[in-house]
Amino acid sequence: MSSFVAAIPGLIFLTLCYTALCAVSPFGNCRKCKGFGFHLKRGRLTGHLKPGRTCRRCHGDRIRIRTGRHLWNVARRIHRDGTR
Repeated sequence: MSSFVAAIPGLIFLTLCYTALCAVSPFGNCRKCKGFGFHLKRGRLTGHLKPGRTCRRCHGDRIRIRTGRHLWNVARRIHRDGTR
């Protein structure tokens, strides 16, 4: 029980840091293509890396909205639609 109580300030600090990150930089690199915009594939003969198909998740934009920012946008939209 005491280790859980000791961890609470750390969890609050991490939550505040992630909230600040989502506010300052709402977009991050795509996790699937690692920000390249396409999947890497190896050539058959030489083995060198070449650009493959366009990433399905980010559609080649190389960035995606962060989860925290997405949740914030959803909450704001629900609040706005409910108070009209």
